[in-house]
Amino acid sequence: MELSVTEHIERSEKTLFSFELLPPLKGHDFESTREAIDALIEFDPSFVNITYHQQEVVYDHMPNGYHKKRTVRKRPGTVGIAAAIKYRYNLVVVPHIICGGFTKEDTENALIDLQFLGIKNVLLLRGDPLPNAKVFIPEPEGNTYALDLVNQVMDLNKGIYLEKDLENTRSMDFCIGVGGYPEKHAESPNMDSDLFFLKKKIEAGASYIVTQMFFDNKKYFDFVKRCRQKGITVPIIPGLKPVSIANHLTSIPKTFNVDMPVELVKEIIKCKDNKQVRELGVEWAINQSKELIAAGVPVLHLYTMGKTDNIQKIAKAVF
Repeated sequence: MELSVTEHIERSEKTLFSFELLPPLKGHDFESTREAIDALIEFDPSFVNITYHQQEVVYDHMPNGYHKKRTVRKRPGTVGIAAAIKYRYNLVVVPHIICGGFTKEDTENALIDLQFLGIKNVLLLRGDPLPNAKVFIPEPEGNTYALDLVNQVMDLNKGIYLEKDLENTRSMDFCIGVGGYPEKHAESPNMDSDLFFLKKKIEAGASYIVTQMFFDNKKYFDFVKRCRQKGITVPIIPGLKPVSIANHLTSIPKTFNVDMPVELVKEIIKCKDNKQVRELGVEWAINQSKELIAAGVPVLHLYTMGKTDNIQKIAKAVF
């Protein structure tokens, strides 16, 4: 039987390794995913996260001067890719389930499919607003917040489905992870508010937290301390992403609402090209990883963003 993320943590006396993958672009095959996993499988990952992004709206320019609105999904869903990884590699997979673009019925059906496949771990996230949208807009008849997702999954864990008159239902057994933000969520008014709602998700049934990326370990340690002070006792898994291109100086703070240490910024500016930036990013992440492992973090979770050569170097240096 597949272990849950928390069972992996409870059974280990050392820091575990995990990573996150993007599904291949629509129209592509499993090859890029296979290459990414093959580069990291030697480090015995305890689980692999599979991201999900809601469909986007695009406008096609028509010959008559008007624009035609259509929706596109650039990457396939996580159910199929999670199943492929699980059964090709015998790995524990953690598909992301998001609010954006899904009704509650869509979500329930996806969870039923995952249950049939023997996948028992999920990471529940609200998801980002659509590109060029100022605010997040939930799907009609969908979940608005990650807390709503937690409640829906916990209902299924109790055998409670959306269709109330179903007979002889079976309860599910999902282990739920949620996101945490060491530098607070971009939309939270302050850290106390952010932690208040994070605790609500834990009280509702989430079993562990995976953090947003950070580049200063003090941010993570302070976040853990504040969580513990608020009575949040579940494992808090640090998530790291190495800098890989000079443009990350502006794109990462803007997209993810995180700060970069002055020393890191100075070193990036000194780099002559992106090859040097990538090497610097690996070195910085290795130093972060060693300090985190020495502090006894339960898991070191690395964001690959689809490329794993730099993640492989980091893992080789610390595991």
